[in-house]
Amino acid sequence: MQEITSVNNDLVKETCKLQQKKYRDRENKFLLEGKKCIEEAYAAGVAIEYVFVLKDCAEQYNFIHNDKIILTCEAVLKKISTTDSAPDAVAVAVQKHYDKAGLSDAKKVVLLENIKDLGNLGTILRTSTAFGADAVVLYGDCADIYNPKCVRSSVGNLWKIPVVYIKQFDVLQNLFESYERIATLPRANCYLKDFKVCEPLVVMFGSEADGLSGELIDFATKEVKIEMSSDVESLNLSVSCAVVLYKLLI
Repeated sequence: MQEITSVNNDLVKETCKLQQKKYRDRENKFLLEGKKCIEEAYAAGVAIEYVFVLKDCAEQYNFIHNDKIILTCEAVLKKISTTDSAPDAVAVAVQKHYDKAGLSDAKKVVLLENIKDLGNLGTILRTSTAFGADAVVLYGDCADIYNPKCVRSSVGNLWKIPVVYIKQFDVLQNLFESYERIATLPRANCYLKDFKVCEPLVVMFGSEADGLSGELIDFATKEVKIEMSSDVESLNLSVSCAVVLYKLLI
């Protein structure tokens, strides 16, 4: 095992750059923060390049080959971590990418349009995995799934489900023309409790700020809404997704 305890070390500086999207994209790498996240990624076959580990905690990371372990101190971990309280380890891993060919066998797809909130995105990825979705499509201008906040909020589920970015509507149209396309809308014509599921299906959610675009509403074959008290105007997006996906995918 090597040891690095200086915050001015070149590798420490390079690792810090991965907090920014442009460097993550350029290097095709991202940060894993904390033991659970690192362990889940390793178990899922994510390629881990190296791990900065607090000296006193090194034994907890014996599942990682010694050549990849870098013993360090709290000051370094605080510098390279994006959390308020630095974890006992931060790893650098290689991003996994999926293309639209991976959607060919998917029967239950979750589509998110223009999702910018990283916490919501990570939570929805976790929920989609839990409720048996085959894939998630990020359509339009969506946040970076490898942002550290999204990685943390997905709680180890980011690499358990294919996530595909699609920008063009015609690509989306060709992929899902034979699917039941369900738009989640606050003024839909059918309550979730009365909805009948037919596979293959794609369940579409818009951002909290704007909802689904007119383009996707027109593309939908069915609409659905959650029945709830009139005293509440709306639910958080990730909560709405959990309610809808539990009913439609389980």
